[in-house]
Amino acid sequence: MKNILGRKVGMTSVFTDDGRYVPVTVIAAGPCTVVERRSKETHGYEAVALAFGEVKKSRVNRAMSGHYKKAGAEPRRWTREFRNDIEGVEAGQTITVSEFEAGDRVDVVGISKGHGFAGGIKRHNFRGGGASHGSMIHRQPASNGDTNAGRTVKGSRRPGHYGVDRTTHQNLEIVRTDAERNLLLVRGPVPGPKNSLVLESRTTKQKAAR
Repeated sequence: MKNILGRKVGMTSVFTDDGRYVPVTVIAAGPCTVVERRSKETHGYEAVALAFGEVKKSRVNRAMSGHYKKAGAEPRRWTREFRNDIEGVEAGQTITVSEFEAGDRVDVVGISKGHGFAGGIKRHNFRGGGASHGSMIHRQPASNGDTNAGRTVKGSRRPGHYGVDRTTHQNLEIVRTDAERNLLLVRGPVPGPKNSLVLESRTTKQKAAR
């Protein structure tokens, strides 16, 4: 099963075996406990629920405490479901980074960093107006379209809330795994701030061989 939960640690750079110097994101992944196996007969779909992260028992509500007690597992901070690549996985199993190896391709899901209320230049990469004196329009948006429409057209790019969205980076390469320290080194950026939850699973979009 190549699905696992992890915590984003940060970024660094490493040398690969073939001499490449590549930027990587360090993810502390697992060990994760399979707390439930959902079946099509009982729940209407096939999935497994993975739990990850240390948490105080006082921070877990009664409903989740009963859920973990039924599964015979210790309460965890996060629980997420996976529906793909779950053949042969049963409740009570432990998933570690040993399921992955260097060269594997994964899709990584996280919550992007929040930027608060942002303008068009920061949020949508607008060009901006002239920078000289008297321009009057430097970073503010210019024409917003038809002034006779009497409404805002859907899809208009305006200033607004930026970030804190569920973001997926597809087809990232695993450069190295460290089973002793439960680490995955993934080439490239991973969404979210440090210490945030990230989900790694086998990619659904394989890049063409070069």
